[in-house]
Amino acid sequence: MKPKYNLKKNLTYAIDGLKELFKETAFRIEVLFFLLFTVIIFFLPYPLWSKVFLFSSLFLPIIAETFNTSIEKVVDLVSDDYHILAKNAKDISAFGVLLSIILTFLIWLGFIVYFLR
Repeated sequence: MKPKYNLKKNLTYAIDGLKELFKETAFRIEVLFFLLFTVIIFFLPYPLWSKVFLFSSLFLPIIAETFNTSIEKVVDLVSDDYHILAKNAKDISAFGVLLSIILTFLIWLGFIVYFLR
């Protein structure tokens, strides 16, 4: 039987997940950049719509890292032994994080070039 939905319990699960993520060095680095660039946004002489867009783009690496860490944890749970498919899964999810960082960089670069001209 499926348990009843409980907002408080689900919020607790999310907070537990966040605590687990902060154990990851890569996540802590990404949060540091998120905070740094959030401060930078306030000093940019851009219209509000562009600041909202730039701020939203900062979530891409954070979201990608949550999926990456989840995949790594599940792969580690399944087997302690080395397996090429486990390596592939981890490498592919890490590449997803890299793509999200590249996309965020390109978004920021695009706005900088647009507003400098």
